[in-house]
Amino acid sequence: MQEVSANKSISVFTVTAKIFSYIFHPLFIPTYVFFWLLIRFPYQFGGITPMALFARKITVFWMTAFFPAFSVFLLWRLKFIDNIMLRTQKERIAPYMITMIFYWWMWYLSRNFTDQPIVLRFFFLSIFFATILGLVLNSFFKISMHGMGVGGLLVFVLITNFYYQTFLGIDVAIVTLITGIVCTARLLLSEHDNFEVYSGLLIGALCQLIAFWVSA
Repeated sequence: MQEVSANKSISVFTVTAKIFSYIFHPLFIPTYVFFWLLIRFPYQFGGITPMALFARKITVFWMTAFFPAFSVFLLWRLKFIDNIMLRTQKERIAPYMITMIFYWWMWYLSRNFTDQPIVLRFFFLSIFFATILGLVLNSFFKISMHGMGVGGLLVFVLITNFYYQTFLGIDVAIVTLITGIVCTARLLLSEHDNFEVYSGLLIGALCQLIAFWVSA
């Protein structure tokens, strides 16, 4: 009876970990960031028309989530990779390079946008840096992409608070909690070891700080 109960508990934890891993997949982070800024700092979008704003939302999602994900799907269907979950370092090489191109393009476009928060320029530059470092470090170990995603998200929220001279304590607390849950989920699913997860967190955070320092 105890064994059955333990198995059910493990199953619940595993399912929960998978759900959080999917919801906070690194490809979705840029879209979440954009909508968070739209909710918390709407005045920073004051110069944009409703139609243009709608197009901007679609562009962010398509360029940072849909197209990179669809590219991975095509790589899988064409047999260039064996698993769409990218569980090996070799399978991650092409997706890193493809995603890097899309992130660079978003940063390039954001440099000329004066009708959206300037912190978005920092953010897009940081995730471009993160894909470069992720690709380089991938040659040595399987750095956690989820770790890079939530690590960058947490530091970005802190930087945004600093840049606009405000303090959204609830937001910081929620993002900190999300960061901890996602990293724990990757460990529970045995997708990464401690070093790979902590390295991902560190790289994601550092890239945000570097991008802010370079662009500010």
